[in-house]
Order: sequence, then structure tokens, then C-alpha cells
Amino acid sequence: MIRLIVGLGNPGREYEDTRHNVGFWWVDALAQAQKISFKSEAKFHGLTGRGMAHEHEVLLLKPHTFMNHSGRSVGMFAQFYKIEPTEILVVHDELDLPPGIVRLKMGGGHGGHNGLKDIISHLGTKDFWRLRLGIGHPGERTEVSNYVLNAPRPEERELMVRAMHKAHSAAHLIIAGKTEAAMLKLHSA
Repeated sequence: MIRLIVGLGNPGREYEDTRHNVGFWWVDALAQAQKISFKSEAKFHGLTGRGMAHEHEVLLLKPHTFMNHSGRSVGMFAQFYKIEPTEILVVHDELDLPPGIVRLKMGGGHGGHNGLKDIISHLGTKDFWRLRLGIGHPGERTEVSNYVLNAPRPEERELMVRAMHKAHSAAHLIIAGKTEAAMLKLHSA
């Protein structure tokens, strides 16, 4: 079962609508749908929520350390609540998937994603669940930073929102630990 759901993003109004913040968008929508409110907790360097989601108690976390230092928040939170890495779902933007595509997977590398890289470093393992929300790639490596820190075009955003809805329709399976069924639902056309 998943006990902790982490949405990755950058704090601050200037980043709210950027591609890098789709993890925040997804966790915010889950919290709203399940009537879970966030509160700021300085000791965890982020916003936290606790409540029932699809008949299971879950903890939500939105690190406010900026993307590249997300691991500090996740590591402290997991240690405090004695949460195993395999009980964590990290929701993040994925350059290697086009907008509109969502994938669930366990483990793997960081693929150049600095938020994942820092979480792996702080947890000491790659073995945690990832919900990868496609944002597409700008085509040039040198353009990646600028690309993720800007808002998607309207047609991209529409596809991203559709993928997020699809992921929400599988959230009950993910949280319950029925990951094979969730993957079947998410990875089919």
C-alpha cells in the first residue's frame, strides 16, 4: 500500500503554472477531491496533509525546498513517520513522455530529473513508486531548464490535464497497492 504521496514542484506564484509543477497539480487535485487540507510544516520543509483517500489513510507532501532539494523534505518526512520507500509514490513531470501520457513504475534511475536524484540520495534507494506525468521535451538539452520552468501551451496543458484525470481514476488502485491493475489501466490507450 501507498502511505505517502509526494507531489514535486517549485514553491511560489511564479512557478505555479509551469510544466515542472505538474506533481503539485496532481496532489492538489487529489487533496481537493478527498477533502484533505494542507498545512505548512517547517520541520518537513513543505506543505503536508493527512486524511482518508479511497478508504485508506494517506499522507501528502509538497516539498517547498525547490525541486533540486526535494529529497531533504521527503527523507525527513519518511523517517519521522517510519515510511518505507516502497510505500512512497512520487508524482513528477517527465520529459521522456509526451503531454497526455502517464506511467506508473517502481524504481529506476532519475533520468536527469534533479528532484528524483535528490530523493534517491536522501532515501538511499531507487525503490519507490513514481507516477510520471508527460510534459514532452523541447528537443535540445540546453533548452530543458527554460522549458520546464515555463507554462505549457494551451493544447499541451489540455493533454496534461486529461492525463492527470486518467491518473486520478487509477488512484484508488495505486493507494491500495494494486499496482498491476493500476498500470493496466494507465498504460492502455
